[in-house]
This record gives sequence, structure tokens and C-alpha cells, in this order.
Amino acid sequence: MSQTCLSCLPDRQGRINLESQMSNFKSSLMSRIQELFKKKSSRVLNIYCTAGFPQLNSTIRVMQALQKNGADIIELGIPYSDPLADGPVIQESGAIALHNGMSIKVLFEQLKGMRDLHGDYSAKVTVPVILMGYLNPVLQYGFEKFCSDAAAVGVDGLILPDLPIREFETEYGQTLRKYNLDFIFLVTPETSAERIRKIDSLSTGFIYAVSSSSTTGKDKDFPDVERYLQKLREMELKNPVLVGFGIKDKATFQSACKYADGAIIGSAYIKALKENPEEESTSKKFLEAILK
Repeated sequence: MSQTCLSCLPDRQGRINLESQMSNFKSSLMSRIQELFKKKSSRVLNIYCTAGFPQLNSTIRVMQALQKNGADIIELGIPYSDPLADGPVIQESGAIALHNGMSIKVLFEQLKGMRDLHGDYSAKVTVPVILMGYLNPVLQYGFEKFCSDAAAVGVDGLILPDLPIREFETEYGQTLRKYNLDFIFLVTPETSAERIRKIDSLSTGFIYAVSSSSTTGKDKDFPDVERYLQKLREMELKNPVLVGFGIKDKATFQSACKYADGAIIGSAYIKALKENPEEESTSKKFLEAILK
């Protein structure tokens, strides 16, 4: 049976119609992140790890260990020399990763085949993977090339804290949609209700609720955080909400999950990996202490 191709269609309108249908079909498919939240609406655990830390070739081993021991989402940090939102622990891990030789190009080489590692299903990364980084190195790499390469290796979404909403709407959002990448915006306790509604309308995947306007790794006053999260819940946003910054153990994870769909842990896990660079045993011990 012959296959229909765009060049064989009789007129330009026909090609436009088929292209539109194909685009609508792609956009109707749920991403791995959306599928996760459809299956699991509470206690979703997102663990942040730094690509190329503690060793350059640790990236995939860390991801496999996190998945095996209960992480629902892996947030993979792209090390950068000027990380605005990162506290000292993650900054140090990024500096070590850069010294190890990590770069965006190296990272994409490492992630090739993560969704199908030589047919070995036990080694396959099946959980959603998000890249967290900063706009400047992504622009240097080439924004569309970055999105294309990320999608090609099986990345599901991006967090770029310094990408302004206006630029997302007018320039970059279309490219992200083209490659079916979810984009996660951050909100803080100081974010106005109007801006939160705007962010909710633009976000896909989930909303990252920063527990305060400080950097990662800082201890937080959780009664204040809970009031902030309760406010977000009362807004009945269309996107799930995950809480980050200051979540470090079972108690803070449970507190965050009272009013949010889950939480993000970064600095505490990086600190554990620094103390014991053995990926499997460290991940098992760390996640068991939170989830058991």
C-alpha cells in the first residue's frame, strides 16, 4: 500500500490541512510528566541531581539509582558558572562538574539511548526527565538546536528560571511546543495572583512553587510555607504544583505534600552524594529515609 506524503498532495491547502492535523495529533499526546500526574496525584517526588557530578560519567548511573529507589521525576541540572538561584551546595557540585568536563554537548552525548540502553529494560530510564539550566549557555548552544537535541534523547521538559514570560510568549514558547517539551515556570510567595494565573496559563507539566525568594538549600519556616501553599491550592490552578527550596527530609517532604502535589529535593541529595559518591547505596539510603 502506498504511503501518503506531503509532496504528493494536490495543492498547498491540502498540505496545510495535513500539517495542521499532524500538529494537533502530536499536541494531543500526553507527555511523560502529564501521564505521571494522571496516575499519581500526591506525594510526587522530584529529585535534582547535577549532570557530571560527582564524576563526569556519573550522570546516567545517578539517574538509574534515583529511578530504582523511588524518584518519580529526575531534574537534571546543567552546571553553569553563574547560577542565580542555586545555593552553595549545588553551586559547588556545578563547579566540580564543570571541572570534570561537563558541557551541554557532553550531556546530550551521555543521555543518548537513556530511553533504550542496548535493549536492557532494567537499565532504561522511564521516569520523566527535566533539564534545569540558565538561558545564556542554552542561547550559546542555539535554542532550537538545544530543544531538538533534548527531545531527540528523550528529555521531557525544561526549567530556565531566567527566561522571562514575555520572551517565552513572543519567541521561545513556539519552539518548545514544536519539540513537545513541557516548560515549567517558577512562582514564589511574592508572586502576585495575576502573575500566578498567567504562569499557570503558560506552564505545562507542573508549576514549581519556590518556598521562598532565597536560594536553594536554605532552611524554611514551614508554617509560613504551608500558608503560601494553601493559597496556591485555593486558586485551583490547572497545573499540578511541586514545592522546592528547603525540602530536605521526610518531615519537610510530608509538610510540603499537605497542600501540594509533591516536592523537589536538591541540595540535601547532592550533599549526600558528596559524602558518599557511590550512587546506588547513597540513593537507596536517601530515598528510603524520605519515602518509608
